Amino acid sequence: MRKQLWNSSLAGPLMATLVAMSTPTFAKVGADEAAKLGKELTPVGAEKAGNKAGTIPAWTPQAQVTYKKGEYPSDATLEAEKPLFTITSAEVGKYGALLTEGHKELFKRYPQTYKMIVYPSHRNFNFPAKYLEETVKNATRAELEGVDNPKGALIGFPFPIPKSGAEPVWNHRVKFRGENIRRYNNQMIVQQDGKFSLTKIVEDVKFYYANINGKTEIELKPGADFLRYLSETISPPRVAGTFILVHEKAGFGPEGRSAWLYAPALKRIRRAPAVCCDNPYEGTDGHQFYDQVDMYNGVLERFTWKLVGKKEMYIPYNSYRIAGPKTKYADIAKPNHVNPELPRYELHRVWVVEADNKPDQRHTFKKRTMYFDEDSWNVVAIDDYDQQGKLLQFQEGHPIEYRDVLAVTTQPEVIYHFDSGRYFVTAMNNEDKPYDNSVVLKDSDFEADTVQKRTSK
Repeated sequence: MRKQLWNSSLAGPLMATLVAMSTPTFAKVGADEAAKLGKELTPVGAEKAGNKAGTIPAWTPQAQVTYKKGEYPSDATLEAEKPLFTITSAEVGKYGALLTEGHKELFKRYPQTYKMIVYPSHRNFNFPAKYLEETVKNATRAELEGVDNPKGALIGFPFPIPKSGAEPVWNHRVKFRGENIRRYNNQMIVQQDGKFSLTKIVEDVKFYYANINGKTEIELKPGADFLRYLSETISPPRVAGTFILVHEKAGFGPEGRSAWLYAPALKRIRRAPAVCCDNPYEGTDGHQFYDQVDMYNGVLERFTWKLVGKKEMYIPYNSYRIAGPKTKYADIAKPNHVNPELPRYELHRVWVVEADNKPDQRHTFKKRTMYFDEDSWNVVAIDDYDQQGKLLQFQEGHPIEYRDVLAVTTQPEVIYHFDSGRYFVTAMNNEDKPYDNSVVLKDSDFEADTVQKRTSK
């Protein structure tokens, strides 16, 4: 633990000043480079063309569609496709350069049962026109001071042409997801024999940044909320009635997040600075850290971030089958790993970012290697290493597109715990309800007093 070197009342302002003085500012992209957006690059910064081998196609964005009430995202054409081939443990040497270390570890541990079924690649993910237009503009107006202090970005991805490792993380954190959303999040801890226990959470999220319907344009800057989040645990009984409230912001340290926790045993809501980083999310029995929600979220200050570059890899993609209502939770949960018949893998280009834990900042992970889909900026995989440099966990996110709002998210997300042999699956709604983007949420719904009154009814 660090020694206290100054009066706590001055710590926040002084720390912010010291950080501003000691950290670099990554400048805006020049006009010539930004001019590539919408030409050889897509508006969000991906390569518009396919690869030379023809195994990755050109970007052909999907048009917006209308969903019926209660309809899950789906794509009948993709679901009818036949696989190209299957990677088994015998072919890891052949395909190893195109696999994450986490995937290779799964092949090593479970050579008889683990496999990756590879399908034709499709690049149909799209975003609303306003969001694309503002993303192009952000290339020449957005800046990042250090790793936690962006400024100048409005509505769209802030850094479509990244120059530092922290910039793809910010693209992921503020990606477009509509204006309001109610998410039915079912989670399971799966034992080595395939038996599992379920937790059900309902999450409400209100997005301030990346809101194309907002009356005012919200700049992404320190201290300003870019989203508000409220979760209620429905079951099991031992954790039912727990609420977590978060005001997510840009900024260093406590400035980057305000959080509250309501515990039924205490019958009151209280500030919760521990809703951060590698502290376990309530009710997950230590199988998910707070900064593993949505693959990665929260402050970046505990790591240094290196932009390694872009490469071709086999990643989860167009995952409508594993996320759909025909697939039950028991279909997903198998011994040692997710049922390998369900995920869909495609060859895509990803941005690779390495995050190294700073020596003076505590975290369970010494290093994280993160993989970002070039077309959506979603984190689709993370290799997590312990303080001895050993691969401790592997996170895998399965992207699907909600074409009614043109938003891409990962459903489900899996965390493999190589130390225990268990794995954790979150963001499942197969046996529940599809996400609701039509819900109307007010600012006041995300205030501590409102949550306290809600629990006393």
